[in-house]
Amino acid sequence: MQQAQGILTVETNGPGLYEFSHEAVSWSQQQGITTGLLTVYIRHTSASLTIQENADPDVLYDLQNAFERLAPVTGPYRHTAEGPDDMPAHIKSALTQTHLSIPVAQGRPLLGTWQGLYVFEHRNRPHRREVILHLSGE
Repeated sequence: MQQAQGILTVETNGPGLYEFSHEAVSWSQQQGITTGLLTVYIRHTSASLTIQENADPDVLYDLQNAFERLAPVTGPYRHTAEGPDDMPAHIKSALTQTHLSIPVAQGRPLLGTWQGLYVFEHRNRPHRREVILHLSGE
């Protein structure tokens, strides 16, 4: 069994979904592991990860709007020390995922035809988000 770890930095410009599929697939193909499991993990509590459709941008638009309705900035929230958008960001992150597991075959993550890997940014200002990649297999 072989293992490899790497870090991707995803720059965000406020709320939205930021695709990093190409970078994750490229990194995986360079590791020399043909069959295994890719774990993707985000090191933040106010952003999350998701696998979503990458063909029709309306899907991302509607998803973002739905989350805004679920956890609006207007609150009321007790936790406001880091700004009015922080607690809604934590709620959105709790409703999604901080890690994903994707099977790998022939050195490539087995994403579906219309699937993409996304950082789901929940804060209003730009951030540099770190995404950890861990590939294990043979």
